[in-house]
Amino acid sequence: MKVNWDDLPRDQWAQLHAREWGALQQSWAYGDALASLEVRVLRAMVWQDDQLVAIAQFICKRIAGYISLASCTRGPVWQPDLQPQQRAEVYRLLRQSMPLPRLRVVLFSPDREESEVDAAESKGMHRVMTGYSTVMLDLRPPLDSLKAGFEGKWRNRLNKALANEKIRVQVQASVKRCEWLMGQEMAQREAKKFHGLPTAFVSAYIAASTEPRLAFLVAYAEYGKDTVAAMLFLIHGAVASYHMGWSSEQGRQLNAHNLLMWKLMAHAQSMGLEALDLGGVNTHDLPGISRFKLGTGGRVLRLAGTFF
Repeated sequence: MKVNWDDLPRDQWAQLHAREWGALQQSWAYGDALASLEVRVLRAMVWQDDQLVAIAQFICKRIAGYISLASCTRGPVWQPDLQPQQRAEVYRLLRQSMPLPRLRVVLFSPDREESEVDAAESKGMHRVMTGYSTVMLDLRPPLDSLKAGFEGKWRNRLNKALANEKIRVQVQASVKRCEWLMGQEMAQREAKKFHGLPTAFVSAYIAASTEPRLAFLVAYAEYGKDTVAAMLFLIHGAVASYHMGWSSEQGRQLNAHNLLMWKLMAHAQSMGLEALDLGGVNTHDLPGISRFKLGTGGRVLRLAGTFF
């Protein structure tokens, strides 16, 4: 096997990433967006006999001024037929060849469930953090089948919103609406005291995409003269990942987010997207949001965790 860190072909990276439903954090535009915000990003492509077998994107930072930390979140992205022993060798080669000073910590957080990480694959590594859970919604079945898969109360709320002719919904790649939603996001972060990626990341991600108008979707609901709910998804390959959302109290009473999700699913399907990554679920700290995501009938992925 051979690892390349320089002069990587973006098109081959994108092909493997799209085919294997690679996570947002492993997309090329994600790395370019963070790099534009002065975050150090390293990328590697692993080859065996002229075949690309893995891609890995690392976010790097300095700790205590002299320790280099490199984190591969929800990666690497693998060729599906790679054996556990081969994946273990990829991990070893990535750690060994990484172009950072020797005093470094390299972390991998596989985008796979714990049961899928074979002991032979993780040989020599130690899990230092448990994995988080996300909901993946497969968009390839017909819309009627997707609707039948909704949890009963979730579907009832959707039907109630669908019957309300006063709610108007748009799903589009609108920069203006995206900027408006980022303003709402900043306000709710301040009110609820939580943090996330800087809102400037969204604009940087769109700009870093090969086709900016195909890099994101904003779904928003209007009632009368007011916008009552909105959500933003970032597109990477065949998948769109939930990034942020907002709702007014009126929007919650109108079940606007159920309607937004339904309309967005239909729009994403029409674009040829194959899945929605609805993001983390935490039934202890965020029970309402978690129930909403789980109610879509998507598959819960409990990821294996972080390994050193």
